[in-house]
Amino acid sequence: MMSFRGEDVRKNFVDFLYSALEQKGIYTFKDDKKLKRGRAIRPALSQAIEESRIAIIVFSENYASSAWCLDELAKIIECNGVLGQTVLPVFYDVDPSAVK
Repeated sequence: MMSFRGEDVRKNFVDFLYSALEQKGIYTFKDDKKLKRGRAIRPALSQAIEESRIAIIVFSENYASSAWCLDELAKIIECNGVLGQTVLPVFYDVDPSAVK
């Protein structure tokens, strides 16, 4: 599962990361590739987060300005605590201290 702010990183870093993971045989959920048109996005995204063993959060300049991203982050943190999901933060073009 990858959580990211689309307008910041979708067409560059996230696309490259997704491709690299797929080439290594690592199944990766990325919303624009896995969600079917017409399907309710929020329940499908919540299910994808719950079913993931690892969540990669790509923190970028505008990540925290998105209520959608913050909802995803809250669900990921919940799954980390309840299900023991591994969370891997990636700081893309942003200082980690700025994310605090």
